[in-house]
Amino acid sequence: MSFEVPASVRPVRDAVHAFMTERVEPAEPVLRRGDKESEDLLRELRRQAKAEGLWALGHPKELGGGGLPFLDYVFVNEVQGRSEFGQLALGTFTLQDSLMLHRYANAAQRERFLAPLVRAEIYPSFAMTEPGISSSDPTQLTTSATLEDGEWVIRGRKWFTTLADRAAYTTVMCRTEPEGAPPHLAFSMILVPTDTPGYTIVRETPVLGLRGGHCEVVYDGVRVPEGNLLGPRGHGFVIAQERLGPGRIFHCMRFLGQAQRAFDLMCARLHRRTAFGGPLHEKQLMQQHVFDSYHEIQSARLLTLHAAHKIDAGEPSRGPVARVEIGVIKVAAARMLHNVIDRAIQVHGAEGLTEDTPLDHMYRHARAGRIFDGPDEVHITTTARRVLREYAAGRNWEFGLR
Repeated sequence: MSFEVPASVRPVRDAVHAFMTERVEPAEPVLRRGDKESEDLLRELRRQAKAEGLWALGHPKELGGGGLPFLDYVFVNEVQGRSEFGQLALGTFTLQDSLMLHRYANAAQRERFLAPLVRAEIYPSFAMTEPGISSSDPTQLTTSATLEDGEWVIRGRKWFTTLADRAAYTTVMCRTEPEGAPPHLAFSMILVPTDTPGYTIVRETPVLGLRGGHCEVVYDGVRVPEGNLLGPRGHGFVIAQERLGPGRIFHCMRFLGQAQRAFDLMCARLHRRTAFGGPLHEKQLMQQHVFDSYHEIQSARLLTLHAAHKIDAGEPSRGPVARVEIGVIKVAAARMLHNVIDRAIQVHGAEGLTEDTPLDHMYRHARAGRIFDGPDEVHITTTARRVLREYAAGRNWEFGLR
């Protein structure tokens, strides 16, 4: 097992890094505006990515993607994560949805949604979280779907459905089974085109002041064909876990890309600025920021690569060892990113609080990262319980053998 970037992956990783630093990152001020100019610029970046063989690198070849193996793509995803627009520009924003459809979609669903997703002709959206309940316990979800005359009738309310305002469809997690069914076999996923009558976007909810298309949606008697069920009935949680396991590894690698960018900005700033008779990089408190950031980045990186190695070696993402590994990295990487960006802002002083650097946007995204895909507290509790079960059974958790 090696944590080095494989020689076969380095050329494409370097190409993606250059694409990010030379084209995507300088374009961020325009891309954030969300106007026609930003849409045209994003379209041009996508054209360039396709022309240069950098498009949808993690998608299987049979879907029109680059076909990079899982662990190879993990290394590429790290540099792609330097900007919030990396996934959109390089065609990988749809990866989790595409892989989910690739495994579970029927022929009609594949034709209508899957191929256009990979070509970035349409956007997906995913609806799980609901207002007014603790969605960290998804068995409490109240949105329901009942089968009536060959149609699913969906009633409920979801929020933080990302990009619902521009998506062609939403994958909705909803209760389809009667009371008394086992909680984790009571929910299903149903594909709902966003132009279906009764699908109503109530508002876009800014996150820490940033508008990112996180929408609140009402399902008021939405009717879709019975064939819009994704995968087996009652298997919504099974599909969700298969989607979220590798997805969390991708999240963490993108966190590392952002942390690398913040670290670069911090260290460069320490060499540019002087105060109290000397350069900042000679001040011991500033050196402490460098040390703490280095060890947190490297620790989180090795943890994440170890989890990715387990999945790549065949460990099921829903298996007990993988779920411990993934739970740990989700917490460690999100905390690490928050801390590293916080130190970079501190080193930049007042400038770090402005839009003159990317740090203010990065900081707000980092804080949200400790909540989305499950808050830290849930991952901490479930991870500790899984480890403690081993001791309750008379075993131990010997790290070198895991």
